[in-house]
Amino acid sequence: MRILIVEDDERLARGMEASMSAGGFVVDVVGSGEEALDVLAAETYNAVILDLGLPDIDGLEVLQTLRRGGDSTPVLILTARDAVSDRIAGLDRGGDDYLSKPFHPRELESRLRALIRRSQGTADPVLRVGDLSLDRSTRVVELKRSVLDLRRREMAVLETLMGRPGKVVTKQRLNSEVFNFADAVAPNALEVYVGRLRRKLMPDGPTIRTIRGLGYMLET
Repeated sequence: MRILIVEDDERLARGMEASMSAGGFVVDVVGSGEEALDVLAAETYNAVILDLGLPDIDGLEVLQTLRRGGDSTPVLILTARDAVSDRIAGLDRGGDDYLSKPFHPRELESRLRALIRRSQGTADPVLRVGDLSLDRSTRVVELKRSVLDLRRREMAVLETLMGRPGKVVTKQRLNSEVFNFADAVAPNALEVYVGRLRRKLMPDGPTIRTIRGLGYMLET
């Protein structure tokens, strides 16, 4: 799950980034509306956390620009403004949820996971492929009721593949779900994580099949 945080308070933004990265999200951070629009025009995210009080463009204007351009990425509005009129304006202009500052990091993460599930057309936090299950709320992976020990990026690869079982997931899509734009990524980094996952899923789990020139597919 790749998230974009649009927040000009650097201390708060870095705190959210650390907390959410520990919770299994891949996180990018920008501090202005212009940066947000530029990044969203080039990258794909599962959700956006958008502060309204940005230094250049008001967050509501950023949101309105996204929606007018056809961008349907779920947006959680995060702001110190607590007037009912502000909440109504944010939701009416295309926001999907609203959280006032101060907030608890776990509530923020829970709301984001719910937003992403709804955008993907499922209310169940658990992904299942054969005897393999991944609980997106607790980040627990089980194979035949035995818990698998997966590292964060292995989990990100598996979650993306389990979201499209039996379908090809391109390397570009997987890279965008696993790495943020600040990561120094080796050319074969993705192949390394896929190889580790294959070994951990053997012999009873689904197979990760390489589709040469395209990407990977999770097969039971």
